Amino acid sequence: MKTVCLYFQVHQPWRLKKYRFFNMGKDHNYLDDLMNRSIMLKVARQCYLPMNALLLKLIRENQGKFRCTFSITGIAIEQFRAYAPEVLESFKELAATGCVEFLAETYSHSLASLASKEDFMQQVKLHTAAIKKEFGVKPTTFRNTELIYSDEIGAAVAEMGFRTMLAEGAKHVLGWKSPNYVYANAKDHKLRLLLRNYKLSDDIAFRFSNQNWDQYPLTCDKYISWLTSEETPGNVLNLFMDYETFGEHQTAQTGIFDFMQALPKAALESGELEFATATEAAKKYQPVSVLHCPHVMSWADEERDITAWLGNELQNEAFSKLYAQKEKVEALKNPDFDYVWSFLQTSDHFYYMATKWLSDGDVHSYFNPYDSAYEAFINYMNVLSDFIIELDKALAEKEAKKPAKKTTRKTAAAKA
Repeated sequence: MKTVCLYFQVHQPWRLKKYRFFNMGKDHNYLDDLMNRSIMLKVARQCYLPMNALLLKLIRENQGKFRCTFSITGIAIEQFRAYAPEVLESFKELAATGCVEFLAETYSHSLASLASKEDFMQQVKLHTAAIKKEFGVKPTTFRNTELIYSDEIGAAVAEMGFRTMLAEGAKHVLGWKSPNYVYANAKDHKLRLLLRNYKLSDDIAFRFSNQNWDQYPLTCDKYISWLTSEETPGNVLNLFMDYETFGEHQTAQTGIFDFMQALPKAALESGELEFATATEAAKKYQPVSVLHCPHVMSWADEERDITAWLGNELQNEAFSKLYAQKEKVEALKNPDFDYVWSFLQTSDHFYYMATKWLSDGDVHSYFNPYDSAYEAFINYMNVLSDFIIELDKALAEKEAKKPAKKTTRKTAAAKA
């Protein structure tokens, strides 16, 4: 019997106003509210609402034997609350079934794990509190932004109390090993790792509607035969993908909803497959070995590294300048500035600045609202520069309001 762990990432980034329409020094509302609302309502209509309804139906039809796992960013929750509260309610309905797990991650879908351990832990703490507040459960399994992972990051996650973490089943890390087993972190063996089977995941997420694919069309029976095949060794099949795959990237016309409708029943009737949440799958199986990952990996691009976000001078310049403001933001202790600081950390801003080519470049272009990496960089740096000016101003005002220190006889004598 193999365990299928279906994981969905739910993330909608805040879009910033384009610099052409952004009046530096005067307009400090950096978000493109009309665009953010429009995109959220479109994705809610095409993906979140119909897919949530389908999952709820599948859980009930299969009497709880169908189970899945979500990672919903704090940024996405903010947008649901602002523009589509009915989506948030539908996720709460799924949570009430007890068949859906919600993971912890960074609140802003940020690259904080690459900035500092302290930043990273703060982001995770914020996100954990948001999940507990919205869905009534405290996450016990962790999934970092874009599956970013290394031995060091895994050890930090274990230090926060998590006992399971998701990561990419990257070939350059696994070598001859299969992603279809549970592994352990190299620095803290208590942390269990679930590794994404990128081939089986991408068959649904990217290739499902590709008519040039030699396996097109992907039928449910064909997919089940791959999962149960002896050529797919192991005991836990981790299928991780963007939730927007369903109805947004793969439109309803492709048959993606029909495929998902048929999948659970076909899998369970095979007698060789069962479904589990991430935590359940990790608890069921002992790690087969330690996974050594000294260098940072992710699930992005062919390289499976972090060059999608920090692969050129533009990205590194923006990243460095952003995190150089950390101490100032903390010193100010102002909710409005904390809010802006939060959405400025979202990894998508750096993703838009990538200068990739070939198939990776095509993927980046698909998700990019800018015409070029340079335009994305200029836009972000204009917003960040304005934020820094306002931040410095607010800090100066706060300092000016502090009462002057009284001079005592002792301090006066010491000065003399």
